[in-house]
Amino acid sequence: MSDELLVRHCSPTLAGLKTANMFSCSFENREDMTKSIRKLNRVLGKKGVRVLPLRFSGNQGLIYVYRPEKLSEDLSRNGAGCILSERGYCMDSTGRCIGHLMQRISEQKEFPHEIGLFLGYPVEDVSGFIRYHAKKSKFHDYWKVYGDEAEARRLFARFHSCTRDYSRRFAQGTSLEQLTVAV
Repeated sequence: MSDELLVRHCSPTLAGLKTANMFSCSFENREDMTKSIRKLNRVLGKKGVRVLPLRFSGNQGLIYVYRPEKLSEDLSRNGAGCILSERGYCMDSTGRCIGHLMQRISEQKEFPHEIGLFLGYPVEDVSGFIRYHAKKSKFHDYWKVYGDEAEARRLFARFHSCTRDYSRRFAQGTSLEQLTVAV
């Protein structure tokens, strides 16, 4: 997995603007994926960022890049616990929640709808997505918005600007470690 791939897909998380991002990428085999993730965790872990494989299928890995402290805060937000508890999550630790998410991803053909909570989406947008079966959103970009449209548009603009800036800086030689903000 290249550093460029992380910059392209995870800049808002690397910058500390977003709780998490995820993306798919190809690997020769599971061992190569594991080595790559360990290397990234040694570099990014110092800055409060963690990398996990959510799923490995064939030669594709679903990679989750997140900030554990922000995720713990997000999962303790009003309403998040209800959504997760209804889906069998044990709310006593963030790690157990991630483990349960990984299990649900491996067992289902579609992504579990609650995955938005693990990516830092607002609870009202995740619950709207679940309630309306992904229909009737006000608009979409990083996710489908059912709640505060103005705030979502502002956030999305920041995420896009961050990704452009990080991509430019990376192309100019700034390392992934230098781009990653410690928060």
